[in-house]
Amino acid sequence: MDIPKFHETFIPILEVLRNGEIYQTRELIEEVKSKFYTDLTDEQLKSKTKSGELLIDNRIAWGKSYLKKGGYIEFPERGHVKITEKGKNHKAEISVRDLENEISIFDFYKNERGGNERKEIVENNSNDSPQDLIDKGFARIENEVKSELLAKLKGLNPYFFEKVVLRLLNKMGYGDFIETSKSGDGGIDGIINEDKLGLDRIYIQAKRFNEGKVREKDIRNFIGAMSGDTNKGVFVTTSEFDEKALEKARSAHHKIICIDGNKLVSLMHEYNVGVQIKTTYEIKQIDEDFFDEQ
Repeated sequence: MDIPKFHETFIPILEVLRNGEIYQTRELIEEVKSKFYTDLTDEQLKSKTKSGELLIDNRIAWGKSYLKKGGYIEFPERGHVKITEKGKNHKAEISVRDLENEISIFDFYKNERGGNERKEIVENNSNDSPQDLIDKGFARIENEVKSELLAKLKGLNPYFFEKVVLRLLNKMGYGDFIETSKSGDGGIDGIINEDKLGLDRIYIQAKRFNEGKVREKDIRNFIGAMSGDTNKGVFVTTSEFDEKALEKARSAHHKIICIDGNKLVSLMHEYNVGVQIKTTYEIKQIDEDFFDEQ
């Protein structure tokens, strides 16, 4: 079962409210989830929007908001929800287009933003909630930045690329690093000391490839360079690992983590290595708990 789109929560919300009782917003959301979305996995239930809110809760909340605009539900008091007669009498499915055809929804936008935006709303008709559209916009920007970042890495001096990898691991909390000598390093580009005394060490191999993949022999050589000193290694590349290389890493007695180009730029993006925050946006919503205190 997929996480429902916000418009797919319209009928579940109405079904929960059909008994005519007044629900607090939080109670409504939990009731909708318990009655209609028990088949969602724990991972799906914990999935969050870019702003950190639970995605399923966000979708239900937007469904509630749009039903209010369409006149299917009402807010009898702050933080509470109740079905209207229109909502009780409606049995068929409701689409976003159905709501957009309601005069009340256009009156809402007109009153809210000082202008009649019917044309704009219809042209931008979508089954995505406003939060979904924001998240998709952020995801598109993020993907473009990661693509540019990977291209930058592939054009780096190999020695500087090794520094980038070590800085990333350090930023991730893996302790101080030691750069190895550039001649006769035995296939080891850096060493991370997990503890202050260097009793537990991680060996690093960083391969900047423009073309081709990391092969089994590369992993085998890395294992050979590690033997006797440590049982932990991280092999990082701007390219990919072929299946035999991954199998060799999985079957080794050592613990070897393989990080390909896509994973590398995702980690750099997450830990702000080679990127910087350009703009910060704040999105605010009603604090239902604040109004529940009355």
